[in-house]
Formats: sequence, structure tokens, C-alpha cells
Amino acid sequence: MYRFAKAAVNITSQASRQVRHSSSVNPEFHAKYGNGLMIGGAVFCTAVWSYVLTQTGITWNFSPVGKVMPKEWREPESEE
Repeated sequence: MYRFAKAAVNITSQASRQVRHSSSVNPEFHAKYGNGLMIGGAVFCTAVWSYVLTQTGITWNFSPVGKVMPKEWREPESEE
């Protein structure tokens, strides 16, 4: 178990170094594409949910209050 934990820590430290290194290499990516990606994601999400809500025919069961009536109570029949 000790070897596994040591290897896992080593892998995570290597991964964090790679992330730090890659972000310092190309920092203008977010400045160049960040707003477009955010707007594109928002448009895509809105389009998908608009389709789901209007075209799929899903019955949305929002609240059963006032719609569900309890059944009439019946006494169990005793066998005598």
C-alpha cells in the first residue's frame, strides 16, 4: 500500500507540474477564445433545453398536490 500511495503522489505532482507548465506556455488562449467558448456553450445549452422542453413530449410531474385523491379506506375482512 505504501508503494501505491508513493506512486500516486508522484503522479499527481508530475501532473500538476505539467499543468502549470502548459498554462504558462500559451496564456493567450483564454484571451483569444474564452468569450466565444462561453457564448457558444450558453447558446448550445439554451438550444438543447428549449428543444427538450418543447418538442420531446415529456410529461413533467411538477406537483401532485390537489391532483392525487386518497383511496377509500376499507376494513380488512375477517375470516370468522
